[in-house]
Amino acid sequence: MRIIFSIFLLLSFNFGISQNLKVVIDTSITTKHKTVIKGIELEYIAETGMQPVWNKEGTAIASLFYTYYRRDHVKNSNKRPILISFNGGPGSASVWMHMAYTGPRILKVDDEGYPVQPYGFRSNPNSILDVADIVFVNPVNTAYSRMIPNKDGELPDRSQFFGINEDIAYLSDWINTFISRKNRWESPKYIIGESYGGTRVMGLSLALQENQWMYLNGVILVSPADYKTLRVGGPVASALNLPYYTATAWYHEMLPEVLQSKDLLEILPEVEEYSINTLMPALAKGGFISSDEKMAISQKMAYYSGLSQKSILQYNLDVPTSFFWKELLRDKTGQTIGRLDSRYLGIDKTEEGSRPDYNAELSSWLHSFTPAINHYLKKELKYKTDLKYNMFGSVRPWNNDNNNTRDNLRAAMAQNPYLKVLNQSGYYDGATTYFSAKYNLSQIDPSGKMKARFIFKGYRSGHMMYLRKEDLIQSNEDIRAFIKASSADGKAAKY
Repeated sequence: MRIIFSIFLLLSFNFGISQNLKVVIDTSITTKHKTVIKGIELEYIAETGMQPVWNKEGTAIASLFYTYYRRDHVKNSNKRPILISFNGGPGSASVWMHMAYTGPRILKVDDEGYPVQPYGFRSNPNSILDVADIVFVNPVNTAYSRMIPNKDGELPDRSQFFGINEDIAYLSDWINTFISRKNRWESPKYIIGESYGGTRVMGLSLALQENQWMYLNGVILVSPADYKTLRVGGPVASALNLPYYTATAWYHEMLPEVLQSKDLLEILPEVEEYSINTLMPALAKGGFISSDEKMAISQKMAYYSGLSQKSILQYNLDVPTSFFWKELLRDKTGQTIGRLDSRYLGIDKTEEGSRPDYNAELSSWLHSFTPAINHYLKKELKYKTDLKYNMFGSVRPWNNDNNNTRDNLRAAMAQNPYLKVLNQSGYYDGATTYFSAKYNLSQIDPSGKMKARFIFKGYRSGHMMYLRKEDLIQSNEDIRAFIKASSADGKAAKY
């Protein structure tokens, strides 16, 4: 492997009082590689580095760690599509999609996505690098990204980074710098965000247009967290959970035989229709619902969820997801099910209680992804630092005020006839449920005039649906198809 080192500017400061760890403000390390994608060998260049975040005075106040993959030996490379990738949290590094989804190297897991030892990484034969270049971006305090102290050793004000609108503002500036440095203004541009990253990229779609004059071809939402619904509570949020309960109960064979004998995709449309047209209005009645209707609703919910009618009534029809994770298998195996991926099983100290002791799926992922990303960056990409790679960084308190990201995406689409949206969700995701994602898509454009520009894809796995081999193949194919469908192909941007 031939290694090319290119260092633009190297500035460092002592980070903290009692330590000598150095935060590099502006640097890049480039390595060359080969891989096979969809049966075809290709060469690519990987660039890892730190790029500054500037304040209004042009002073570096933070530096973001990134990994940039571009295919080598292609004509008009500066016109190839580029995908800018974010994970969520807020406070999560870009490790998840980087090391398991679209990148050229992925975590060693079995076909269902469960980790295997010895931990490590392997080539990703499904990476979209054959059709698009990719940059994985780590917001402040995630991965190696850090705030930069001034000449007196004082760190900048945290509040300018850690909030919905603050995050969008500095990241849109950072993207502008990156696109300019890499000469990618001619490229069709896409942004992809997982979980909270969905909120982030919805907001970025308009910020890039209005503040950077950068127009996108596509926005990709992976298991998106839309805070207009998520954590709000009430009849809408509660009713949207039922199809997820059905999917998970089906997976664990907890449904009545008449449903269990059918394929998952045969029964979900029925439950979705019931959730919107019957359950949601019933929940809206609150304590004024009639006894007969309450009993009928609870009976149907039990039929669709695998829970007992008694427990549903005890929650007045508003069953929390945390209780579902604890309750579904309580009398069958005594195990809990995962929050982000309900195929995973956990063992609590006691079987009683209303919520699991821990998230079984996240524990599994952390103990497999953490060694893989640290080993990969240092061994294959040759990026050396003594900074700790933050899988999750310190970003609290987080400012959730003035969240207009859903309407921001609508405005960006209205102003940009090229812009299309792809949503990818796993049926067994109990944190950002697939039906909430469907509902949120329907709410972005109330006029319905742009509904043909929204695409929804569901997968038989959880939050990180790409961990499962079958879904890894299909979800990457869905991105390829989306890039092709959102290509301008010489057509004018007009209605």
